[in-house]
Amino acid sequence: MSKPTEPQFDIVIAGGGMAGSTLAWALLQAKPELKLAIIEQQADSVSQVSFDSRSIALAAGSAALLQHWGLWAELEPQACGIAQIHVSDRGHFAKATLTAEEYRQKALGYVVEVERLGALLAKKLAGKASLSRFAPANISCIVPQQDRQQLTLADGRTLDTRLLLIAEGGQSQSRALAGFTVQERSYQQHAIIANLALKQRHQQNAYERFTEQGPIALLPLPDQRYSLVYTVDDTAVEHIMQLDDQAFVAHVQQAFGYRAGVFNATGKRVCYPLSLRLSGEIVRHRVALLGNSLHNLHPIAGQGFNLALRDIAELVWQVSSQSADIGGYSMLRAYEQARQKDLDVVSTATDSLVRLFSNRSRSVALLRNIGLLTMTLFDDIKRPLAEHAMGLRS
Repeated sequence: MSKPTEPQFDIVIAGGGMAGSTLAWALLQAKPELKLAIIEQQADSVSQVSFDSRSIALAAGSAALLQHWGLWAELEPQACGIAQIHVSDRGHFAKATLTAEEYRQKALGYVVEVERLGALLAKKLAGKASLSRFAPANISCIVPQQDRQQLTLADGRTLDTRLLLIAEGGQSQSRALAGFTVQERSYQQHAIIANLALKQRHQQNAYERFTEQGPIALLPLPDQRYSLVYTVDDTAVEHIMQLDDQAFVAHVQQAFGYRAGVFNATGKRVCYPLSLRLSGEIVRHRVALLGNSLHNLHPIAGQGFNLALRDIAELVWQVSSQSADIGGYSMLRAYEQARQKDLDVVSTATDSLVRLFSNRSRSVALLRNIGLLTMTLFDDIKRPLAEHAMGLRS
């Protein structure tokens, strides 16, 4: 009887976006001897940073993880720190303000343009001989074996791996091929994403403003810009997306008010439907999910990528601590147990915020404004919110 051949790879990562590439880099930092592969549907390319570059909000705790993985020193000069977060409910009396100074932090968080992180990861990973990249490519078949997963690509190539990590995003095909089921509930809302130019400096202030249409988030960017995340009802999104630039700026100004100053220009707009999408399982036989493939949340609290970074940190810890069988039952069970509570807390809290601030009942509006006012008056109540915002509490 012939001896089974060794898998070609220790770990294959399905998805080479921000989560997948960050995971690959962090794994190789912790355990350079790993044989890794990334399967990415898009051809290798790094977009140039422009006025319209999309952004992510990194909590202070997430910046600390990037620093631990040797990425933050090059990324920080290109990031914009958040000195204050202003939370308010348009048309009502209460508001809350969180400041980095009162919590003795350099910043509550940072805003980074996606292309900058992507370019840095591409540069870092380019010199890694132990990393193989298959792009453009996608998985067409996954066949579990006792000590591995056998993957077939659409072009017929086959790969064997001890562990498959899926980081493809909310519409992951590989997740379905691996047998995971997804629970999804639509919020009947869309998020409109754009960058806005200001007539004045933003002073590193971020805003979460709740309106009748939905929450409006403004995240500070370099060069007197804000990254806008505007939540609107499905019934209104088509009209708003069809407005010309001048009319769109006026619309956002009217919806948000003048607390953040005067907006004088906008970049390109994109929109996408909002839903809560959670996998029924975190792991299966020699497969684990992370990032949006595991949890696709409403952007109301900006927790998506921060949650993904904590997934990555736990996976790196489990793999680097594993001296015997990478991808074995005990390792994946430990990852699942470590991530379940954080996932449950953040997804429940995010969903509750959507429900609370999307409710137009006057009595509900009164209760949430009392909550905002209470946070302003009592630091013991406000502190947990601040610590969550900074990624210092899970």
